[in-house]
Amino acid sequence: MADSADVTHDVVSLLSSPQRDFLLRNTAISLKGKKLGLYFSASWCGPCQTFTPTLVDVYNEVAKKGDFQIVFITADEDDESFNGYFSKMPWLAIPFSDSDTRSRLDELFHVRGIPHLALLDEAGNVVTEDGVDVIREYGVEGYPFTSARIQELRDQEEEARRNQSVRSLLVSPSRDFVISSDGKKTLVSELEGKTVGLYFCVKSFGSCSDFTPKLVEVYEKLKAQGENFEVVLIPLDDDEESFKELLESVPWLSLPFKDKICGKLARYFELSTLPTLVIIGPDGKTLHSNVAEAIEDHGVAAYPFTPEKFAELDEILKAKEAAQTLESILVSDDQDFVIGKDGVKIPVSELKGKVVLLYFSAHWCPPCRAFLPKLIDAYNKIKEKGNALEVVFISSDRDQTSFDEFFAGMPWLALPFGDSRKKFLSRKFRVSGIPMLVAIASSGQTLTTKARDLVSLYGADAYPFTEERIKEIETEQEETAKGWPEKLKHELHEHELVLTRRRVYYCDACNEEGHIWSYYCGDCDFDLHPKCALEKEDKEGSKDDAKEEKSKDEWVCDGEVCKKA
Repeated sequence: MADSADVTHDVVSLLSSPQRDFLLRNTAISLKGKKLGLYFSASWCGPCQTFTPTLVDVYNEVAKKGDFQIVFITADEDDESFNGYFSKMPWLAIPFSDSDTRSRLDELFHVRGIPHLALLDEAGNVVTEDGVDVIREYGVEGYPFTSARIQELRDQEEEARRNQSVRSLLVSPSRDFVISSDGKKTLVSELEGKTVGLYFCVKSFGSCSDFTPKLVEVYEKLKAQGENFEVVLIPLDDDEESFKELLESVPWLSLPFKDKICGKLARYFELSTLPTLVIIGPDGKTLHSNVAEAIEDHGVAAYPFTPEKFAELDEILKAKEAAQTLESILVSDDQDFVIGKDGVKIPVSELKGKVVLLYFSAHWCPPCRAFLPKLIDAYNKIKEKGNALEVVFISSDRDQTSFDEFFAGMPWLALPFGDSRKKFLSRKFRVSGIPMLVAIASSGQTLTTKARDLVSLYGADAYPFTEERIKEIETEQEETAKGWPEKLKHELHEHELVLTRRRVYYCDACNEEGHIWSYYCGDCDFDLHPKCALEKEDKEGSKDDAKEEKSKDEWVCDGEVCKKA
């Protein structure tokens, strides 16, 4: 809850002005003795457009009690936009023309972004200024939105976790069943004693579209084996037709479209990625928070998704990794080559004995284009020293022309555009974003999937990308920083700056990129290169004088280094 929760306001004076003692309204409403929501929003704001329908649903339910009202305070830029947006709202509004009151309320309720919802009780006391989060998380159940009520709900959630069952997860006050594509209802009680997968999915999401057929295959095999397993779809689609198409394409059960339990379960399991398949054991307790990757990697062998099974799979995986060779990851049937310029085929066998960097990238990706010059520079320097290194570009470009254009600027090799090995490699190395750089040792084993960070930080010095080499570099860096002050003041910033390890930053003095060490203010996100922070201007151009100069903290600065006097 916000710090201002102990503030009290007179609602009449709060919402009126010397020129106006009325509110615009879509229905005849009085504010006397009512709880109040002040809704700061605008038609041009995407998050507002998403949140407003949720708030309307909650309002329509709570308003039936007769003691709750909302007042809309617009951030629209013209009267027409305001009127169009307000016409979809069932509550009151400050007139668009009263910009003074709107500005005063913005300041009074600390509006730094929208949507913003401040909630007041009947006496005008501020209950919370975090109303958007409260509504999103608790909806109608949060009413009357007080700290006590929210704490009560949190306590109930903790109690539900301790006593979790399939029924507590899937049953609502108005529904004790799940559905199938033919409209048949299955009582949730029939799922008790089974291993149940809760499948969080959005049909239009690419990763879900790729994973669903794999899950169907595993589901049907387990059913054919007579396993006591069921899947329940937790639909997160906004479009009912998409939901129906998805349900008709799968053999399992589902919660109804837009069922309120769907959002509640997403919060309960702290959903962070799609697809997610949560496994509930026969005892109703959570066995695993997401087995989607395990099913991708192991298929039906991942069942019954117990800790013992995952320990067994981990051992299998370690054995595979220990036996990994370059051919095992880059050769598939007759696809035993990479390409050079003009499409010349280079056998994968010719890369044996080299450190190989797998470069997942695309021309359309701005971070990829920004990283490419750094990788080229490191590549050329490593090669100039006679080191055994090669890079293989694995493209996520959308067409051959884009691939050709991007690859033309690279001095290394590539998988052909559209090569089927890309899908296998992306899954094997968990490529969820690009650019990504995977380092493969000369022995064929994986060194690191974070070689991009190493190149960004250390450039060519990162070669051969082993743990030992990185430890050497970090030791060298610690030695470099010895003698530097841990804290200092600088004329460019009002606060004290602290010597801090920073992976990548831009110096606020010279505007150039920095790595490793920064004199940093966390409150202001202010960085200075050590060089910029420590150097002293020699106004008279005398190097000897600069050597003699001492700071207030008794530090002597000479060129790029400052040491204790």
